[in-house]
Amino acid sequence: MTTYIDPSRENFDHFKSLPRDTPVHMLNLVRFKPLATYPDGHELADKGLTGAEAYAEYFRTIQPVLDRAGGKIAWKGGFEAMVTGPAEWEWDETFVMSYPSAAAFMGMVKDPDYAPVVVHRQAAVEDSRLVRFAPIEE
Repeated sequence: MTTYIDPSRENFDHFKSLPRDTPVHMLNLVRFKPLATYPDGHELADKGLTGAEAYAEYFRTIQPVLDRAGGKIAWKGGFEAMVTGPAEWEWDETFVMSYPSAAAFMGMVKDPDYAPVVVHRQAAVEDSRLVRFAPIEE
């Protein structure tokens, strides 16, 4: 089974080819590892954190970077039941992040404070999807 943690070069290049001056919503679907896998030598490598705990650490430590980018959670939900589709739901976290522009999102991932905190996400995540949407006003 193929899993996804970070964007592929091809997908990120496509993201960058889209308009950068419009607001974006980023759908996040995340499945956690049972145990986080930090790189050797990381201060949390031998602490026995679960994937969920490492992801919580990611969200705690990324907050200043999100604030600078203008990113915020637009929606977060806890799965209850599949009404149409397969009975199994494979995601532990489901939420939508809102950014004032695609450029703000790109600025976030290039922020020098992002690299030290994304390690928590990489340690936590077994599989994920990150999908760009244009908000539609009704």
